[in-house]
Amino acid sequence: MNFRKTRSIFGLLLAFAIMLPVLRADELNQATKFTFSQPVQIPGHVLPAGAYMFDLVKNFNHEIVRFSNADRTNVIALIQAIPTRQQGLSGKAAIILAERGESQPEAIVAWSYPGREEGHQFIYPKQVQSELAKDKRDRIVLGD
Repeated sequence: MNFRKTRSIFGLLLAFAIMLPVLRADELNQATKFTFSQPVQIPGHVLPAGAYMFDLVKNFNHEIVRFSNADRTNVIALIQAIPTRQQGLSGKAAIILAERGESQPEAIVAWSYPGREEGHQFIYPKQVQSELAKDKRDRIVLGD
């Protein structure tokens, strides 16, 4: 009986040790799921309405954000980003959208992971970037 108990405890500890890296992975790569009810633009792509995963890939001194479908089976884009300070978010998940007018979908300018004041601003081509600077921006905060 004592052997069974020891084996059960060891099995639980092993299962916990296997799950621990999975539970921490979202914190390390800041994986966040966003669902959009209309198309949105990211640099070089327009994402149709739907659910997407954003996660951070550190590549030497660069920030790369990976966009994939909700179950992460298809990588849609890898986009370079720069760190940006998100004012007044109190560490909540947020996305900043630029309204592009009726002929174009809103553009995702930046996003931030919950619990962090530093966000990630996407790098668009210079012409688009100058247009986005003129567009009205909406901040969408997720959570309480």
